[in-house]
Amino acid sequence: MAKIELLVGTTLGGAEYVADELAAQLTHLGHENQIHLTPKLTDLDPESLWLIVSATHGAGDLPDNIMPFYDEIAVQKPDLSQTKFAICAIGDSSYDTFCMGPEKLSKVLEECGAQVYVDKIQIDIQYDHIPEDPALAWLTQWQDQL
Repeated sequence: MAKIELLVGTTLGGAEYVADELAAQLTHLGHENQIHLTPKLTDLDPESLWLIVSATHGAGDLPDNIMPFYDEIAVQKPDLSQTKFAICAIGDSSYDTFCMGPEKLSKVLEECGAQVYVDKIQIDIQYDHIPEDPALAWLTQWQDQL
């Protein structure tokens, strides 16, 4: 079975709830997984799948709890050529910075050689009041690839 690191960027807790539901589904499927609310490179297995569940904060930024991780990657520029990642972005389309925070993290990961595992999902809380539902539907689309 696969090993998945769930990296959470949350301001008010919504992304954490989504990550909890995804982790429960992954556990149910027999996959090893761990949630990281304050991810650090040294705590992550670069050969596991990094599943990033993040909101956008402020003017298109990442939430405060995951910014140090972003900065760590941007400064250290580690070799992530063995790393695959997927993005579950949560945002509000009434803002012109809809889901831009996780895009910044995606860009810096790719600059370090990490590869996109599956197409990202952008969950719009204007229409999906329970973001766990579309997140689980997204996971179901590709969980057999793990």
